Amino acid sequence: MSQRVGNTSLAFSRMWHHVDARERVLGHLARSIAVTLMGKHKPLYDPAVDAGDYVVVTNASHIAVTGKKADQKLYRHHTMYPGGLKEIPFNTMLQKKPEEIIRRAVSGMLPKNKLRDRRLERLKIFPDDTNPYEANIVKRYGVSQAWS
Repeated sequence: MSQRVGNTSLAFSRMWHHVDARERVLGHLARSIAVTLMGKHKPLYDPAVDAGDYVVVTNASHIAVTGKKADQKLYRHHTMYPGGLKEIPFNTMLQKKPEEIIRRAVSGMLPKNKLRDRRLERLKIFPDDTNPYEANIVKRYGVSQAWS
């Protein structure tokens, strides 16, 4: 008798997860999101197959960091012009683009390969409580609930 599950469409179906980022630590939250986007929580995980799920993150503007990261962390990018290195402090980024903080943290925890952009497309981040994907969400993870 075989114990193999097989490549059924049910096993590879994508679920929608909702995460409330209020008062959640950035690094722990990003790791859990990356695991879900890659599909490592599924029994059929294969690094070469994109079988991960969708993740909807709300309250991104209320994310927490530990230690002195709120004062010391910088986000850098280059405009490709001479002298075009731009540095944005964490607190400024939190006010202007809080969804970019989570997106960059999750992007850094995903494998650097061709599947990375496709996985990041399944990550939906919103700065407040509202999101247009309420009808799709199957699993919810709040502040009090543990998420791997």
